[in-house]
Amino acid sequence: MWASYKKGFKAWLRLEKSLADHSVAAYLHDLDLLIQYLDISGTAPSPDNISPEQLQAFLRWIAELGMSQRSQARILSGLRSFYTYCLVEQITKTDPTALLEAPKLQRKLPDTLSYEEIEAIISAIDLSKPEGERNKAILETMYSCGLRVSEIVSLQISCLYLDSGFIRVIGKGNKERLVPIGEKAIRQLEIYLKLVRSYQIIKPGAEDIVFLNRRGQPLTRVMIFLVIKELAKKAGIQKSISPHTFRHSFATHLVEGGADLRAVQEMLGHESITTTEIYTHLDREFLRRTLHEFHPAFRSSI
Repeated sequence: MWASYKKGFKAWLRLEKSLADHSVAAYLHDLDLLIQYLDISGTAPSPDNISPEQLQAFLRWIAELGMSQRSQARILSGLRSFYTYCLVEQITKTDPTALLEAPKLQRKLPDTLSYEEIEAIISAIDLSKPEGERNKAILETMYSCGLRVSEIVSLQISCLYLDSGFIRVIGKGNKERLVPIGEKAIRQLEIYLKLVRSYQIIKPGAEDIVFLNRRGQPLTRVMIFLVIKELAKKAGIQKSISPHTFRHSFATHLVEGGADLRAVQEMLGHESITTTEIYTHLDREFLRRTLHEFHPAFRSSI
């Protein structure tokens, strides 16, 4: 049903608005996000049956995926253009975006880093120190897999399937998920495990924890925060940086690159306004292909 509306909108943008191809593609991408959301949420209303509340829920949803406020505003602009087209072509009698407001976030999201900024932060690590190899492995893994800081400090050796290119992550509520991991992160993890961690004296109870401090104990979330803040300062990055910035960057780079939103949510283990039960089950190879196609860290490892 939506395919015909999308086709008509595309023609209208080109013929009536005389937009360039890249602008047309951007508007169609915004519409595709809405279509994917409606599919995931289990509803498929036609354009004239969508309520402002449904569109508001859609905006909250993309915010939870890590979209910057600028990206959210652009998407809203795209939806408004679509409904301008619908009114002109008498597909709808009203515009549900007329009174639509940007979502009010419960907390300010960290700034999103570009891939170049992430590389600059990682390059600022002093690899002449043992903790340097550990810190590089932490950051490569966080960005490659989109992990929460709580997930990185509790990551277990028994959950690493590096030969297969996956790690098992224990997320919120002890929910487990398998996430693909890129070759750069795999190489750095192997360096840390073989050349640093294997020589440490490990405290009882931490035998299966991947990342340890100098005393052989698990790292704290505060320690990860301090490491990242210091590296960002050394790299000359002025943005507000936290461990969660890497997770938001992971999601934003994938979604803005055109990745399927269901695959992104599967990899994040992200609770949204929609429940996890309605997500389409994705096989592991599809997740791996999605990362190799859309994630900069995976592309650069080839």
